[in-house]
Amino acid sequence: MQSPLAELNSLARRSFVESIGWVFEDSPWIAERVWDRRPFSSLENLLSAMAAEVESASQEEQLNLLRAHPDLGERVRIGSASAKEQAGAGLDSLTQEEFQRIRQLNSAYRSKFGFPFLLAVKGSTKREILRSLERRLNESADSEFHEALRQVCRIAEFRLRDTLR
Repeated sequence: MQSPLAELNSLARRSFVESIGWVFEDSPWIAERVWDRRPFSSLENLLSAMAAEVESASQEEQLNLLRAHPDLGERVRIGSASAKEQAGAGLDSLTQEEFQRIRQLNSAYRSKFGFPFLLAVKGSTKREILRSLERRLNESADSEFHEALRQVCRIAEFRLRDTLR
């Protein structure tokens, strides 16, 4: 029996993109671009290739990638991967006060930076998430843009690791 990575390496472009294109929220172009680099010798090699595509993308593509993500803690329809991640961090059980606070912070963050607050929430508590959001609101636009891209890559890494186990 082939390993999940070996199976992924053997897929045609369309199937490859369908299999992992979702790990970067609504941005299958990343998987599309790394397909030509197959075969990947390890999960880390695949993750590195995907992160390199994000880094070398145009600023507009990067911004669209960031904007594809939902606001943390929002009680609206979000993708199943985001919903699962947020529930794991307790964001599906916010008190009314916590919900109002996170909405206020999300709004301030989005107004300041032009994209939603991004954090790979796996392993975090809602208290830690709120503290991080409060702290990162004080960062510079350039610094926060790079941190948001780093967080998006971490989110994709968690998703890919869960998928290819």
